[in-house]
Amino acid sequence: MTSRSATRERRDRLLRLVRSGTDRVEDLAVHAGVSESTIRRDLAALERSGRLARTYGGATSVAPFRERGLAERIAARTSAKAAIGRIAAALVPAGATIFVDAGSTTAQLVESLARDQELTVVTRGLEIALALAAEPRVDVQLIGGRLSAGSHGTTGALALEGIDRFSFDLAFLGADAVDPACGVGEPTVDETYTKERVAARSRRTVVLADAAKLAPRSVPAWARLPHGWTLVTDECDPALLEEYREAGVEVLHPATQTA
Repeated sequence: MTSRSATRERRDRLLRLVRSGTDRVEDLAVHAGVSESTIRRDLAALERSGRLARTYGGATSVAPFRERGLAERIAARTSAKAAIGRIAAALVPAGATIFVDAGSTTAQLVESLARDQELTVVTRGLEIALALAAEPRVDVQLIGGRLSAGSHGTTGALALEGIDRFSFDLAFLGADAVDPACGVGEPTVDETYTKERVAARSRRTVVLADAAKLAPRSVPAWARLPHGWTLVTDECDPALLEEYREAGVEVLHPATQTA
């Protein structure tokens, strides 16, 4: 086991201990078999990632996951999402058929798409479809289904039926959380299953996620993605990004792009 894997495993165990009621530094150190200074460093890292909150002499669990509304997400980290959108848009060749997920970061992708070339865009997002509806060279296909109040995206049997009618050159997915092994995290199983179905119909799967989404979060459901998927992010921490590369994920971020 690598030192990075051992650290991750130890921190996951600390989370389980804190959630079960063991919350003092000295008790956590005994259970984990490491020094109290190591426990304090682990707790600090877990707090930075949003997985727990530190207290005097220990730690406590964070509040349960809450899905933010689309308007709230659109207003957050707009410059980072715009940079991610520009990188993602550069991957789209003329004449492609692409899937664009619902969400605030995928909306930035749409803003950067070239309007002077033929393109078919299939989406489950209302705002995505409306943003492209007036473009004469873009064929917009809106997938039906049950509408999510949080993301304004469709899910359910009708959405899956619509997705199965297409083959995509690229699929651009949003996420509430991203993990190199688990894939993308979402508030419902319906959301994750929809994303998995899209990825299965696509030649290339691209996840758009700002750095905040890469911090581990207690989302309820996860969509596993095909080996070799691509992550576009503004995160530049070499150690964190190396975990994705080791898992077979292609990583693109502003520092990798030439002027």
